[in-house]
Amino acid sequence: HSTPAEMASQEEKDKSDENLAFSRWRYKHYFKFIASKGKNVHVMCTLCPGVKTLSTSVVSNSNLMKHLTTTHASTKLVAKNTSTSDDSTPSTSKEEGLGAKSPKQQKLELSASQQKPMTQAEVNRMIGRYVVGRMLPLSTVEDDSFRAIIAKIPTKAGACAPCAKTFAKYLDAEVGLLSTTADIWTAHNRSYLGVTAHWLDPHSLERKKAALACRRFKGRHTYDSIATELDNIHSSFSISNKITATVTDNGSNFVKAFKVYQPVQDDDSGEEEEDDDVTFVDLHDALQDMNVEEDVVTLPPHHRCASHISNLISCSDVDKWLISKPGIKVVYRSAISKCTALWNKASRSTVAAEMVDEVLERKLLVPCTTRWNSFHDAVARVCEFPIAELNTISYNFGLKAITDREYQFLREYCTVLKPLTVALDILQGEDNCFYGTLLPTLETLISKTLNLKTGLQILGDLPEAVVKAIKTRFKEVLESETAIFAAVTLPRFKLRWLRTQERKDSAKASLLAECRKSAQDEDQPTGTNTPTRSLSTDSAIQDEFFSFEEEEDTSTSVESQVADYLKSGAQGMDSLNRFPVIKNISLKYNAATPSSAPVERLFSLGKLVFTPKRNRLTDKRFEMLLLLRYNQWFEGRLHFLVGYTTDT
Repeated sequence: HSTPAEMASQEEKDKSDENLAFSRWRYKHYFKFIASKGKNVHVMCTLCPGVKTLSTSVVSNSNLMKHLTTTHASTKLVAKNTSTSDDSTPSTSKEEGLGAKSPKQQKLELSASQQKPMTQAEVNRMIGRYVVGRMLPLSTVEDDSFRAIIAKIPTKAGACAPCAKTFAKYLDAEVGLLSTTADIWTAHNRSYLGVTAHWLDPHSLERKKAALACRRFKGRHTYDSIATELDNIHSSFSISNKITATVTDNGSNFVKAFKVYQPVQDDDSGEEEEDDDVTFVDLHDALQDMNVEEDVVTLPPHHRCASHISNLISCSDVDKWLISKPGIKVVYRSAISKCTALWNKASRSTVAAEMVDEVLERKLLVPCTTRWNSFHDAVARVCEFPIAELNTISYNFGLKAITDREYQFLREYCTVLKPLTVALDILQGEDNCFYGTLLPTLETLISKTLNLKTGLQILGDLPEAVVKAIKTRFKEVLESETAIFAAVTLPRFKLRWLRTQERKDSAKASLLAECRKSAQDEDQPTGTNTPTRSLSTDSAIQDEFFSFEEEEDTSTSVESQVADYLKSGAQGMDSLNRFPVIKNISLKYNAATPSSAPVERLFSLGKLVFTPKRNRLTDKRFEMLLLLRYNQWFEGRLHFLVGYTTDT
């Protein structure tokens, strides 16, 4: 007879055995349970001749499934239902005849799509969206209760919840060409360098995004420190040679970093022939120089944020022009000062806010210092009210009344700068805003602003000043061939945004040349491999040598493809699938965004994570929480996540 202690120990062992993943496995009848030691389960295969002992994890049967699919690939596997009310030894198979009555937990109302067995890829995607969306640690997939829930889901043979190591590998995937945005954010006396990635899905041609890093940035924000940290982030994801451009603001440190650390072009072909003198070099110094230059910092091409440039035009250039005109300077300052007094009074006093609601029946918008659009919207809201009602509010607040000339100035100010605000909102978009949107937006902005000259009494010359500022600050973009390729390869624009036929013909010729170059680059790998193939006959050698017809056919195909693309009336991105050469060019040049607004949105989320009450968060933990929060909105597979370990 067993003692009570031995019986309790046996019951505890039986209960732990029931919680093993092996005990609930549908293919366990092909194995005989031996023992459970620590985190491993030892079994014996009943299909193998002799004694074949195997081991697997207590939370995963992947090793045993791999053994069945490889060693016994010719054997047709039959899955059998399991029950939690089995005997304590998992190797028993008497539950196979007791599967007539299913447990109550399985009586669920499932839709037709849920009843369809899920594949391993679908299971991984579902678990990934849950774990990342809820910001859970990767070790969640090894939790017994979590795996028990997943086991209730109808799956195809072999599909199950992965272990933490396999799940971490699943989260890591690669894409083709992409772009990044970068900026530095400071909060609670700490600085962080944020980087986001953006690319086009090669199948759906939809904009995709991901946060790559938000790392602690210590020390001064010098250009060399920024370049080193950016290069480290790009290298850690192995995307340095895939980035088409990096978008930042116009800070002098960022601009200098990308100017200094661009890849060096080797153009010293003729220099060595000119120097005939022999120069002796110390071997020790040469080896030291090699070690120093081993880790060379290189950065991708740089795009300046179009939104930041637009802000500079509206705040700096327009303000300088208004102050430079003596007759307008006085009206400008007095009108803005009176509006500022109204905003301050209405936002700082509850009594004043209630009075505004009673008289105007709407609230006054208060501008934000970091967003110029908010200043324009606040002035536009003031202009929506009759001047009599505004003066009533000013009188009740004890403020000076707005004059008719000041009121006219505010209305004309909003009229002239309205197209700039619309363009700024377009360029700050993220989901459907491509780099090719920049040039058509600027061309339309210039045209609409010039059309506002008529009908202005006070600010009649302001439209020309705004257009001059646009052409000056965006001079590099307006002359960029890259921006033209990006715009022309967007079905929404093509050549329609160009005003003259001469510019349309020039853009079409440039697109045709780029398409020919792209087609030749695609054919180049095949051509370079041809010498390695064995040519057994003279005719084969001649066919390989003479290839005039193939080149002519390729050129004709490219020309017809460009012509068909420009004639097609489709404006959706999916129409590019019919023009593969143009699609490849669009994927390359439209990967970038016009502005660095995405990384600013990353920092906005950082304020929600890094609150004053959580300022003791470690840098690594803060980065993990922020990246998971930013990336959780992605559907399908997550392409970029920091490789956190299972103990995170």
